Amino acid sequence: MTEPSTHTAASLQHIAILGGGTAGWMTANLLAHRWAHRGVSVTLVESPHIGIIGVGEGSTPTLARLFRDLGIPDEEWMPECKATYKVNIRFDGWSPGMGVSSYSHPFISQLDVFTERAFHVNCRTRRLGLDVTTSPERFLFNGWLAKEGLSPRTPENFPFRIEYGYHFDSGLLGEFLKRKAIARGVTHLELDVDGVSQYDDGRIKSLIALNGEEVNADFFIDCSGFRALLIQQTLGVPFESFASNLLNDAAVAIPSARDEQLPVETGASALSAGWAWRIPLTHRTGNGYVYSTAYMTPDAAEAELRAQLGLLDADVEARHLKMRVGQVREHWHKNCLALGLSQGFIEPLEATALHLVQTSAEIFMDYYEEGDFTDTKRDAYNTVIHERFERVRDYIVAHYKLNTRDDTQYWRDNRNNRHLSESLKQLLDVWYRGGDLTAEVQRQDLNSHFGATSWHCLFAGYGQFPPPAARQPGEGDLFVINEISKLFTGCLLNFRKQKDSIGL
Repeated sequence: MTEPSTHTAASLQHIAILGGGTAGWMTANLLAHRWAHRGVSVTLVESPHIGIIGVGEGSTPTLARLFRDLGIPDEEWMPECKATYKVNIRFDGWSPGMGVSSYSHPFISQLDVFTERAFHVNCRTRRLGLDVTTSPERFLFNGWLAKEGLSPRTPENFPFRIEYGYHFDSGLLGEFLKRKAIARGVTHLELDVDGVSQYDDGRIKSLIALNGEEVNADFFIDCSGFRALLIQQTLGVPFESFASNLLNDAAVAIPSARDEQLPVETGASALSAGWAWRIPLTHRTGNGYVYSTAYMTPDAAEAELRAQLGLLDADVEARHLKMRVGQVREHWHKNCLALGLSQGFIEPLEATALHLVQTSAEIFMDYYEEGDFTDTKRDAYNTVIHERFERVRDYIVAHYKLNTRDDTQYWRDNRNNRHLSESLKQLLDVWYRGGDLTAEVQRQDLNSHFGATSWHCLFAGYGQFPPPAARQPGEGDLFVINEISKLFTGCLLNFRKQKDSIGL
């Protein structure tokens, strides 16, 4: 049931954000950039005693759009945050049962308009028995950049936009965004908040610090992390766990020396009870193991990760993290919006965390403006964001459902898990029946994040095809017919190695 509107545009004068980090400071920048001219002030309150975990993190191309919108060039922020470019995610060891040692999920660029349809058609005819090329990285240009270690930055005369994300130190990025937000007029308060005052109707009135200081505002944004002080502890919004089909609930992170090759892709290698990330930064490599404590202890996970990295000595400290995977039932409740870990978390397999923060904040601002700065669009917003979390969840679940490992019970249980959404069931059914996956994605309107080409990358990358027909015509491969190799090889001549591009 829709709650009555609580305030008008004229009364929205002050927004308070609880919590800093990347999510909090990203949100502060977005609000200040868009609403400062309306007279809306923004205050961010964070504890001076809660440190930021500066692990290596990857992004989607959405982050590049954020920096463009804020007028911040790569040359300004990337060196400060030890950042590198990212065009691809490479998955190693997820589908050995289909003879696939690794596959790629490249970011989709403007240049791929010439090759996406050929990829989709080849995937369908391969399911019908024709032995044709189906490797995602062959059909999408960023796959070629990743193979050669080339930066996605284009010369002025290159006529196509290449989409890219980044790898960065999350702690340093939070500090950079903090400085930018303060320069935009955001007020920064260092306070330990341990209480909240509310109006009789339950709306939040103010944040109360340990020293008795109060921070009043018209609207509050909860970026307090898994603590979720406002949205859950104060307002009592229920949390919906994804544990039924996303089994991982912990991670261990260990840095290692810089990769001198400086690849433009994130590595995601399957291990015995989860997977390990590998994120190349300019000063080190970020490594971590996302796993399930139902199948492995933290000590065993650390030992397995150290063995994989060849860092058996305990000189390099490991950081152990707990994860709560799921989402709140309502992301916007009364006069509070939850963003970041307080709104929910889906494990970082496809670098969706910051993407969801950014898009959730942007859509909120859109809806708030459309509702004349009232709560009239709140239910519609909650429906949209809840659905986005569910569909991202489906895409991550599919990585585990489609695995063909048989070395541990963890992987067998993931493959046999039947807790699937109707949306995902329909996608699986269309694929295995040899149907038109692109049409099914369009029918379900799934293009908000993972569209038809991403779903083809996943199914084809895992080698989810029947054996080719015994008799082959020796023709019909659109990769060959359309001379895609020739097209992309020529385009590669316009790009430089990542190290040269970022001045290392």
